[in-house]
Amino acid sequence: MFEGSMVAIVTPFKKGKVDEKKLAELVEFHIENGTSAIVPCGTTGESSTLSYEEHEHVIDVVIEAVNKRISVIAGTGSNNTAEAIMLTTYAKKAGADASLQISPYYNRPTQEGLYQHFKKIAEESDLPAIVYNIASRTGVNILPETMQRLSRVKNIIGVKEASGNLDQMSQIHALCGEKFDLISGDDSLTLPLLAIGGTGVISVAANIAPKDVAEMVSKFKKGDIAGARKLHYKLLPLVKAIFIETNPIPVKTAMALMGLIDESTLRLPMCAISDENLAKLKKALKEYELI
Repeated sequence: MFEGSMVAIVTPFKKGKVDEKKLAELVEFHIENGTSAIVPCGTTGESSTLSYEEHEHVIDVVIEAVNKRISVIAGTGSNNTAEAIMLTTYAKKAGADASLQISPYYNRPTQEGLYQHFKKIAEESDLPAIVYNIASRTGVNILPETMQRLSRVKNIIGVKEASGNLDQMSQIHALCGEKFDLISGDDSLTLPLLAIGGTGVISVAANIAPKDVAEMVSKFKKGDIAGARKLHYKLLPLVKAIFIETNPIPVKTAMALMGLIDESTLRLPMCAISDENLAKLKKALKEYELI
């Protein structure tokens, strides 16, 4: 259902508030460069520090700017099931095409708890849902067998897999089948994931190199494996650089250096990149000819 390069878009701030003008401009930038879907209010969008009002406002701004030209997958997950249902209900009403549901963080639910959490959200809203598995952020890995159970729940249509484990991703694809979207959550593993049956990537790197990320996926799907591999290796040093510190610190810094956003403002507890890592980031951006 969802494929290609889908950007985990940053939330630009100006003077402490959401910069809605710049956010709308970023949407245009992505549409012009081949991005197939916008994913607002994810980890990269600093959803954990957005108020409910801001969260809803960011979704509204993106949906209005997209104007049905590409898909909008709204980040509406939470470690509070009722809160996730509330945000998902809002996203459906606002006109989103799907929701991205982060695995509950900090609570450390059991596999049964994970299943019941996502099942309850899917039952309360008919908005297609993509499960987001990233144990490095949440503390709990969603096992392939649990994902298989979830794939049988109406409205749960895929997974953003950021476990970093290709063996697990292969198991998920084998258990859940071709109709269950297997989406990369790690930019460096997008090409390998495509090779085992993945449909695309929800990408951080696409914030600064959207055309190349989109073309890499497109070339692979068209059978141009050599062309896709060439772009994979071109992107790899840049991908490593934008994860030199906790996401989205480096990518927001890069976007400010490129003039894509006015400020690299982050909300605490995220803080400015260190001088040492800033030098490394600048080097990668210059080598990629982005600055």
